[in-house]
Amino acid sequence: MSTEIDGQPFFEDSNAVLREIAQNPAAFAHYLADFNRVVLDMQARLEILQREARVHCRGTRVEGDSWGQAFLRSFPVESSLQDVLKNLKRVAAGLERSANRRYAHDEKVKEVTKIRSKKAQLKVRRNNPALQATPECPVKHSTHDSALGHGVPTSIYDLSHRESA
Repeated sequence: MSTEIDGQPFFEDSNAVLREIAQNPAAFAHYLADFNRVVLDMQARLEILQREARVHCRGTRVEGDSWGQAFLRSFPVESSLQDVLKNLKRVAAGLERSANRRYAHDEKVKEVTKIRSKKAQLKVRRNNPALQATPECPVKHSTHDSALGHGVPTSIYDLSHRESA
């Protein structure tokens, strides 16, 4: 028995589509938005169901019930639906958070490549600094100028112009 039909594999990779969606942040957000719509629709319908079940269960009285017994009997039904609704709200929030974090991941990856390239450039500059020419400043070699004082190098034979200590 062959596993190929006309060169196509008989069993396709079921995860290939999801793999492509995971690689593209826009497709990822769109896919999660579809799930979010379904979850929000379920949430809206379950809220209506919860309200109707509460009205029916609390209104169902048995002969001989004292005050509050119908409420106590309906409480497990109401609390279980309330738990389901709370979890659906968490799922909807988690789907939105996941889509936002997927976008943030791609932005962070782009930033990391930029930061690393800048660090590499700085490292190259630090290890191979550009040679800078020293600025040329004109030196005055007038030994008779009294304003220069001790700044001009003099010879010991040229002490006639200086005052002794």
